[in-house]
Amino acid sequence: MARFRLGILQVNHDRSREIGDRFPDDSHRFRDLLDRLTMRFDYRVYMTIGGELPASVDEQDGYLITGSPLSVLDDSLFWRDDLMDFIRRCDQAKKPLVGACFGHQAIALALGGRVAKRSGGYNVGIESTRFGVTRHFMHDEKPSMSFYMFHEDEVVGLPDDLELIGSSGGCRIAAFAKGDHILAVQAHPEFHDGFMRAVLDFTRPGMPQDRHDAAAASLDIPTDGALFAEWMAAFLTGRQHHEVAS
Repeated sequence: MARFRLGILQVNHDRSREIGDRFPDDSHRFRDLLDRLTMRFDYRVYMTIGGELPASVDEQDGYLITGSPLSVLDDSLFWRDDLMDFIRRCDQAKKPLVGACFGHQAIALALGGRVAKRSGGYNVGIESTRFGVTRHFMHDEKPSMSFYMFHEDEVVGLPDDLELIGSSGGCRIAAFAKGDHILAVQAHPEFHDGFMRAVLDFTRPGMPQDRHDAAAASLDIPTDGALFAEWMAAFLTGRQHHEVAS
């Protein structure tokens, strides 16, 4: 059986010594997460942060938009409008599309939703997202999943054709979907403990002490990134969930 061709649209490239020099890029974290599954993918990374996008939605079988510390509200990003147009073309073609963090917000904004700065500042730490609906790609027995969160912007409104499917304590629109071709989450299922702790330390000078301490205290909570990888694979292929390789 041919492998699923997954295009990863990378919207971040960290050049810091503390993070960029120590850890792989965002696209590689998603590859590492998905490579734990029995299902195999053929990956093509598009450096969208540099203006690279597929010429056609049919270049790949499906797409994933990564997270980024950049703001989707920043209209000075020279590639932002082209990304929005590509998202709309994926929607029109019903091409499978997954978004996380920045990707989640970009999809919402491109399709008529609203994004704004959080009134309470950054939402950081491990947080539980409760899924209020059941879809074919989900585990029925797992309606609530814990993920790493690190965001200042958030989706605050959805058009009627985007369905709210998950909420968390710090983010009311934590996940949404459209039909069988769009799935978006505010969380970072691709993060791991070492990376999150490094990012938290790196951003500590610009964060209120109580916010940092609360986030650090949450990091002992087990996360469900591996399970969400199964959901993503099942969503992208239209099949039941794919298990993690033993």
